[in-house]
Amino acid sequence: MSSSPLPTTTLWRPTGPVELDLVRALDRRAWPPRLPEQPIFYPVLNEDYAVRIARDWNVRHDGAGFVTRFEVDSAFLERYPVRRAGGETILELWVPAEELPEFNAHIVGRIEVVREFR
Repeated sequence: MSSSPLPTTTLWRPTGPVELDLVRALDRRAWPPRLPEQPIFYPVLNEDYAVRIARDWNVRHDGAGFVTRFEVDSAFLERYPVRRAGGETILELWVPAEELPEFNAHIVGRIEVVREFR
């Protein structure tokens, strides 16, 4: 009897080049610890919203913006309510910085770059 794969949820994260380099240093399997001024890690629930942030914010502030996509154990994510940060499709999860190591442990596979803006 074979076991079925763990149900996962696809998340996206807009990021700049510095954070992306840190993700690559972690073999694309985890997000780096938050800085003291970053108490929340917020992945987003749709690619369109991630594209807007990467293109409109990261490029302006960091010179480049990247959209990443990754899978997380769906049952684990149930602890984080979906937050609406604006319009109907502007949806995020807010992960407290101190919970990021546990969040990372529930990433399934690798974090992929799916879009790039310069």
